[in-house]
Amino acid sequence: MLKILMFILLIAIFIFGMTLLRKGLFQLSADSTKKWLTIFTNTPLKGFIIGMIITAIMQSSSAVMVITIGLVAAKLLTFPQTIGIILGSNIGTTFTTELITFNIESYIIPITIIGAILAFIRYKGIQSIGIGLLGISCVFAAMRGFEYLAFAIKETAWVKDMLLTLDGNHFYAILAGIIITAIIQSSTATTGIIMGFLTAGAMDLDTGIAIMLGANIGTCADALLAAIGAGREAKLTAYAHIWLNLLGVAAFYPFINILTQIGIEAASQVDVQLAHVSVIFNVVSSLMVLPFANRFSKLIIRLHDRK
Repeated sequence: MLKILMFILLIAIFIFGMTLLRKGLFQLSADSTKKWLTIFTNTPLKGFIIGMIITAIMQSSSAVMVITIGLVAAKLLTFPQTIGIILGSNIGTTFTTELITFNIESYIIPITIIGAILAFIRYKGIQSIGIGLLGISCVFAAMRGFEYLAFAIKETAWVKDMLLTLDGNHFYAILAGIIITAIIQSSTATTGIIMGFLTAGAMDLDTGIAIMLGANIGTCADALLAAIGAGREAKLTAYAHIWLNLLGVAAFYPFINILTQIGIEAASQVDVQLAHVSVIFNVVSSLMVLPFANRFSKLIIRLHDRK
């Protein structure tokens, strides 16, 4: 029981670290973020590029979607402009999953000390960098904790039964990814947890990939919540985000075993394999839809517009 509580604490530390990192980066780029989103999104391709860049900078596709829905609600963006942003943000978020596979364990303490010092400096730019560094140290400390505790937790009877159930059924694994991500409000945190179990040998790679696919659907919960009480086009944006991710997962579901083989060929470390597969899934699924972005927006209007 104590190990489970410690694992939950590590999840909280990971999310807290992501929040600090996002806050630091957002303070450095808040004004330009909204400016880029409102000016450089007049075509799906431009929106795609801007969505990808801003998400990579802010380290959160959910944050970009919440901002985008806010801009749509304020009538600074139209619904069709958001399709490219959504597709780009799905790719930009994979930068974070690649980042957390880096081995910087020996630098965590120095990064924490430097970040703490910079965070107390009054100059906003330096303070933001300090907050970001503190966030990075929390994220990587939690990742190491996930790996350590996964070795012990995997021997717990109910955890072992759950993992066996997920290893035997990709559909259940996708559902688990959706539920976990909807609860903890972070697909990156879900992926980080799965990387810990994979590294500990508690889970097969194909199961981890299925959970990662589910996490891409679960992350839509933020956009759906942000659209509650908003206007018509803001709700359409949230629906589009859900449909794009649902269709992407449905398209790749039959090929999970092929993705597993690609991951194994792409890297030797299992956590890096999962990160690379995440990149492949998001890049391919987004590029498949991009040429049809305008048609897709019309389809969403036809399905969900209640005027």
